[in-house]
Amino acid sequence: MDLTILKSKIHQATVTGVNLDYEGSIVVDSSLMEEVGLIAYEKVLVANMATGARFETYVIKAPAGSGAIELNGATARLGQSGDRVIIFAFARINEAEAKTFAPRIVLLDEANRVVRRSFVA
Repeated sequence: MDLTILKSKIHQATVTGVNLDYEGSIVVDSSLMEEVGLIAYEKVLVANMATGARFETYVIKAPAGSGAIELNGATARLGQSGDRVIIFAFARINEAEAKTFAPRIVLLDEANRVVRRSFVA
C-alpha cells in the first residue's frame, strides 16, 4: 500500500510580493527550495496563516538568498505582502518506507531566513 506523506515544509514564510498578471505559481528562494528538497515546477499546497486560505500551485525558483516568496496569478488573490504562509509538498511512498521517512522542514523568520531545521510542529 502507498501512503501520501509530508515530504517538505517551509513554515512561516513571509510573502514578499504578489503579481496578479502572471500565469500562476509561487516563487520561492532557490536556497530554501534546496533546504527542503523542492524542485522547480513541483506541486505544493500553500496555507495562508493570516486568512486560512489553502491553495495548490507549483514552485518557480527565485535567486538563491533573495528571500523571495511571491504569489502569482490567481493565488495573488489569496494573500498579500507580509502574510505568513506554510508551503507543503507531499510524496507517495510505500508503507515500509514511510515508517522510517523524515520530512525536511524549516522554520523561517520574518526575513525568510532559516531559524530552525526539521522541527516538530
